[in-house]
Amino acid sequence: MGYIQQGTAAFRKSNLAFFAAGFNTFAILYSTQPLLPEFSKEFHVSPTMASLSLSVTTIALAVSMLFFGTISEVWGRKPVMIGSMLVASILSILTACSTSFESLLVFRVIQGIALGGLPSIAMAYLGEEMEPASLGVAMGLYISGNSVGAVSGRIISGMLTDFFNWHVAMGSISLISLFASLIFWLNLPKSQNFHPRSPEVGKLVSSMISHLKDPGMLCLFGIGFLILGSNVALYNYIGYVLTAPPYSLSQTLVGWIFIVFLVGTFSSVWMAKKAEKHGRQRMLTISLIITLVGACLTLDDHLWIKILGLPILTFGFFGSHSIASSWVGRRALHDKAQASSLYLFFYYAGSSIGGTAGGVFWSSFGWGGVVGMIAGFMLIGFVLASRLAKIPPAAANQPKAVADLSIAK
Repeated sequence: MGYIQQGTAAFRKSNLAFFAAGFNTFAILYSTQPLLPEFSKEFHVSPTMASLSLSVTTIALAVSMLFFGTISEVWGRKPVMIGSMLVASILSILTACSTSFESLLVFRVIQGIALGGLPSIAMAYLGEEMEPASLGVAMGLYISGNSVGAVSGRIISGMLTDFFNWHVAMGSISLISLFASLIFWLNLPKSQNFHPRSPEVGKLVSSMISHLKDPGMLCLFGIGFLILGSNVALYNYIGYVLTAPPYSLSQTLVGWIFIVFLVGTFSSVWMAKKAEKHGRQRMLTISLIITLVGACLTLDDHLWIKILGLPILTFGFFGSHSIASSWVGRRALHDKAQASSLYLFFYYAGSSIGGTAGGVFWSSFGWGGVVGMIAGFMLIGFVLASRLAKIPPAAANQPKAVADLSIAK
């Protein structure tokens, strides 16, 4: 069995491939978030309806991720990931050509299904093909591609919409996406350690049911739901606040606020290390408090204080996600891939439901309503984190390699 080692040409090519794939996935996924006010104007839809351009994609992604891992066991890792990237890129072009909000939503739903083929399989490919000593670096570069793509997609769409229109913005992202897909296809090495298997649907269902019966897992799944739901709700509607009087910021400036997501590259690693030192439950609670403080700061009428709340909330969000997702990996005694898939399902379901629900609070109560919803989510998160402290651990002292991989997720 040959493994890809750090310092080799195969290692460099695989890292380039996964950086491009991670960039591609999250640039496409979040490219519509700064455009919600534009959709409201052009298609004459409410903010809640406009938010569906992101919500329907993330819920489709969440559901499809539960199945793509099993599909790849039969068809192979690389072919499924390549197909996922190419189909999503083509659908992005069709989305840019949409002439009605209904057609845009249809393309975004199918796009979400296609996008699920990468994140659900990438971890498995890297775990199979990378030498254990090189896995951490490879995982880190893949995750950095995710964060850079998420930031770049939002900034590019915001800027180009300001200078041209949202069709040009989405079309440009589509071309970048197609180029990234080709980089992934041409550079990713073939699987050397993958062996196809027959689909075992019964085993998949039983393993998921087993995880859903674990109260500790349910708490972690709930926290994942709440933190991404809060984050997406805030960033979905902050654009409506900042582009309206008295601030009247341009789409370009609103797009650039998403640069604060880069703090997550630091906070996710830093908070994970602190959790190892001071305890996961304590640092998870602190991360939720930081998220709540950041949200509350956005209630201030002073623009700079309002904007200051965004990196603070983002810091707490990424810290919470890092701790909760790694805790899932620690707690799972069996079928860790299914446990991670379930966490990501609830995580992205939170994006869809929280993002859309935030629109209802925005329409009914204004910005204070959105922050109030986030505060409610965080209070539930505190309850779940407190509950976790009272639930006995499912396993004691798993091997260090497993712990390191969990943190990377």
